[in-house]
Amino acid sequence: MIPRYTRPEMASIWEPQTRFKIWFEIEAHAADALAELGTIPKEAAKTVWAKAKDATFDVARIDEIERETKHDVIAFLTHLAEIVGPEARFVHQGMTSSDVLDTCLNVQLTRAADLLLADLDKVLAALKKRAFEHKMTPTIGRSHGIHAEPVTFGLKLAYAYAEFTRAKERLIAARKEVATCAISGAVGTFAQIDPRVEEHVAKAMGLVPEPISTQVIPRDRHAMYFSTLGVIASSVERIAVEIRHMQRTEVLEAEEFFSEGQKGSSAMPHKRNPVLSENLTGLSRMVRAYVTPALENVVLWHERDISHSSAERMMGPDATVTLDFALVRLAGLIDKLLVYPANMQKNLDRLGGLVHSQRVLLALTQKGASREDSYKLVQRNAMPVWRGEGDFLQLLKKDAEVKKYLSDAELEELFDLGYHLKHVDTIFKRVFGES
Repeated sequence: MIPRYTRPEMASIWEPQTRFKIWFEIEAHAADALAELGTIPKEAAKTVWAKAKDATFDVARIDEIERETKHDVIAFLTHLAEIVGPEARFVHQGMTSSDVLDTCLNVQLTRAADLLLADLDKVLAALKKRAFEHKMTPTIGRSHGIHAEPVTFGLKLAYAYAEFTRAKERLIAARKEVATCAISGAVGTFAQIDPRVEEHVAKAMGLVPEPISTQVIPRDRHAMYFSTLGVIASSVERIAVEIRHMQRTEVLEAEEFFSEGQKGSSAMPHKRNPVLSENLTGLSRMVRAYVTPALENVVLWHERDISHSSAERMMGPDATVTLDFALVRLAGLIDKLLVYPANMQKNLDRLGGLVHSQRVLLALTQKGASREDSYKLVQRNAMPVWRGEGDFLQLLKKDAEVKKYLSDAELEELFDLGYHLKHVDTIFKRVFGES
C-alpha cells in the first residue's frame, strides 16, 4: 500500500492495530466457548474480556517480542498476557496459530469486500445516470478499431453497467466463499478443542465454520476471491481504455473532466491528457498481478506449510486497497466525463455513409440479387469512398447494376440513422429493467 492510491477506510482494515484487535476477539470468543464447555474457568474468560477488550495493543512491543520469538502469534499472546495477567494461561487452549491467522484474514477479506461492493454501487449509479442521459446519442460503433455501424453512447455505458452488475454478483459470491472460520487445532482434527468452539467463534465473527480444514483454511477459497478482484480490475481497465481512445485528438468524442488550474504537461501547455484512465489501466494491472500467487497458494504441503503466508501479507492489503481506489476513481471519472455529441455525429458522417453498407447489401438480396453479387456491388462502390473519391449514396445511385434492384428513393431510405437505433429501448429494458 502506498498513500497515493490508498483510501483510509480500506487501509484501516489492514492496519496492525486492527489485525491485533481481531486476533484478540477470536481468542476471547474462543475462551467464552471453552468456559461454557467447562474447559477453562468462566472467571478467566470474563477477565480476558474485561482487561483487554478496550486495550490499545502496543505494536512496537509485539514487534520487539517477535524479534526474539520469531513467531508473530506467540509474540501477540505474550503481549496479551502482559495485559491480562495470570488468567492469560487459559487463552489459546487447544488452538494453533492458523486458527487465529486464517480466521482473521477471512474477517478482513469480508470487510474489504463490503467496501468494494459499496464502491461498485457507486460505479453502477454513475453508469446508469450517464447511460440514460445519452441513451439516444448516436455514435459510431467500431470493430477492430474501424468504423462499423451506428450505436449510441448510452449503449456503451449500458454495456458497462451490465458488466459491473456481473462483477457485483461475483464479488458477493466470492465474499460468501471466503467468509469461513477454522478453530480446529493442529492438523484440523479437533483433537485438542471441541468443534463447538469453532461454531461459537464463527457466529461471533460473522463467519461460518469451515466444513473441513487441515491446519489451514483451504486456499481455493482465497484463489476465487482474488481472481474475482482480477476480473473486476479488467472491467475497470476496459472502460478506461475505451475512454482513452475516445479522448484521442483525432476522435474526441469524450474526455476526462479537466479542472481549473489543472496542467496536462510540464512542456506543452495545451495538453489535456487522459491521466485518470491511464492511471486506472496501471492500477488494474497491479490488482491482476496478485491473481497468480493466489492460485499458486492453493498448493500447500500436506496439512500445512507457510509458503502462502508471505504472499498473502502483501496481496491481501495491496489488491483490496488498490481496487478500492480504482473503483472510486472510475465512478468519479464516469460521473464527470465530458461528452461531445457533435463530434460523435461528425465521426459518424466521416465515411460518407459507408456505415449503412450492410443495409444496402441485405436490401439487394431481398430484391433477388445473390449474396455474392450483392457484396461485390456494395464493395465496389464503398472502396472509392474509403479513398475519398465520392459519397456512398451518390455512387450507388449512379451504379446501373444497383439501379436494376433499388430505386433512388429506396436507397435513400436505407441511409436512415434511426433504423440502427430502433431496439435501444429493448436493450435498456434488458439491462436496467423497467426503470
